[in-house]
Amino acid sequence: MAASSSTFTRNPTSIATSFGSKPSLFLSSPRSIKLPCIHPQPIIKSLGFHARPFPVPRASATPAAQSTNSTTFHGLCYVVGDNIDTDQIIPAEYLTLVPSNPAEYEKLGSYALIGLPASYETRFIEPNEMKTKYTIVIAGDNFGCGSSREHAPVALGAAGVAAVIAESYARIFFRNSVATGEIYPLESEVRICEECKTGDVISIELAESRLINHTTGKEYKLKPIGDAGPVIEAGGIFAYARKTGMIPC
Repeated sequence: MAASSSTFTRNPTSIATSFGSKPSLFLSSPRSIKLPCIHPQPIIKSLGFHARPFPVPRASATPAAQSTNSTTFHGLCYVVGDNIDTDQIIPAEYLTLVPSNPAEYEKLGSYALIGLPASYETRFIEPNEMKTKYTIVIAGDNFGCGSSREHAPVALGAAGVAAVIAESYARIFFRNSVATGEIYPLESEVRICEECKTGDVISIELAESRLINHTTGKEYKLKPIGDAGPVIEAGGIFAYARKTGMIPC
């Protein structure tokens, strides 16, 4: 596989096109990085996860939503702080679960955020439940730091989370979220985690890049999801590549 060095900007949702008429995907991080740009033979290197084995529930997406521009999420939010690492999102002891197996995928979701410290008195998933009632997670800075395990966004998606709104993300967690298509990793322009409480009723309007807290009546501007939106909407990088003709259906 040949590689050429390319420098990417601050935009976390960049998708570069550089090989003739067919696009090549590169999902850069929320911070400036310098990584190899993959040439199209083979076009995509496996990330360890194939397309989701079955549709993952989203946070009350509007039935008429056919594209990212019209997608709206609505549900209860779960609020966490800064530096929530992947071991808190899904501890290493559960990494033996295989997401491509539907039963194990569901079981993986039941352990999402089980690694949070005892200071979080409200549990993300109630005992003996497989899904969470909190379909939107609101976080502070550096969400998803730690190891590069792809199980982290997969566990959140399997639990029923549609989107995470954080002040910033760890680079690899952001990319894994987009590549697996499990959740929308959205960035806030202000520190929303200090103005929302667990259990608040939240709506996210992707077209307007807006979050509405119906409990407090406040609205917040989000950073646009950009070109990463269609990849997530398609179900991840492999599904998007098939949809756009980058790899055979």
